[in-house]
Amino acid sequence: MTGRDAADRGQAGFTLLELLVVITILSLLAVGVGTVAINYLGRARTDTTKLQIDQISAGLDLFRLDNARYPTKDEGLIALFDAPDGLARWQGPYLKKREAINDAWGNPFRYESPGQHGEIDIYSYGADNAEGGDGENSDVTSW
Repeated sequence: MTGRDAADRGQAGFTLLELLVVITILSLLAVGVGTVAINYLGRARTDTTKLQIDQISAGLDLFRLDNARYPTKDEGLIALFDAPDGLARWQGPYLKKREAINDAWGNPFRYESPGQHGEIDIYSYGADNAEGGDGENSDVTSW
């Protein structure tokens, strides 16, 4: 082996320090992108829940047109799929899927009729399923 071959061999590849720097940079990028993606996912679920509330409100309005009233609190949102007793003019179902009465986190929407904020109140307590909260845990309401 000549002196020139030994020098070339020392130049081939990356040093351990170079590899550690690249791994550190890639890790920082992954953490940054992951955090942004998680924030978008939380906001997407909140936005989806808002849209679901609008859909449920439309279904409740159709129920009211047919039956001259909204479902009672005891009848609940299931009245959009199953006719309550004594409603001869019920023409439902008023929504396509039963899953529509669950929020984006899989919790049932809360429904009040009469509502405290209007004729009806539809709301979700968010990701934590507890009243109040910030961000993804904040309440999503129809009012």
